[in-house]
Amino acid sequence: MLKTILLASVLAAPCYAGKNTALQPTLAKAGKTVIEQNFDTGALDKPWAVAKGDWQVSGGAIVGKEKPEDKHAGVLSLALPNKDSITQFSFKLDGAKGFSLSYNHAKGHLFRVVINNDGFSINKDGDKKDKTIKGGVLGKAAAKFAPGEWITMLVEVKGDKVSVQTDNGAKAEGTDPRLAMDKVNYRFVVQGASVEIDDLKVALAE
Repeated sequence: MLKTILLASVLAAPCYAGKNTALQPTLAKAGKTVIEQNFDTGALDKPWAVAKGDWQVSGGAIVGKEKPEDKHAGVLSLALPNKDSITQFSFKLDGAKGFSLSYNHAKGHLFRVVINNDGFSINKDGDKKDKTIKGGVLGKAAAKFAPGEWITMLVEVKGDKVSVQTDNGAKAEGTDPRLAMDKVNYRFVVQGASVEIDDLKVALAE
């Protein structure tokens, strides 16, 4: 009887690969691949650009951390204009206080996926030049992202909708008319030290 209970417990337990897990889009269909990198070798060449902080390719991943002298979160930009896209990457929080994937339009911040040890949220950014455009949380998911644990995330942007899922079962969606704007880049942002990023793939969303 004990053996049967133990077997049932094992079968019921979810199995997560953690790093480079295959996640299936639910909002859109993946089209042409725009970029795919695993960072086994090399440096952060174009279209990557370091705006703030310390970002290096080390140990087969991007390692990013904030630099105190910057007095600003560390920012790594992937200069690929986009509108509807599907982005998958693996990340590992190694002490970072916060980590996000941010999308900008031509005149400023648009929205971001904000990640910490307790889950993630989809946050619309306010507009400092237009006070009628307010920021806010469009979607939120609770999850445990333990320090030192690899997690895979899939972010889909299609029209005015965003869907985010991780390989440990967390999922959230958000809708806002401004999300349909043309975007100028993808930006990884880290607060504190440090975060690792690996197995990045960006495709068009159809």
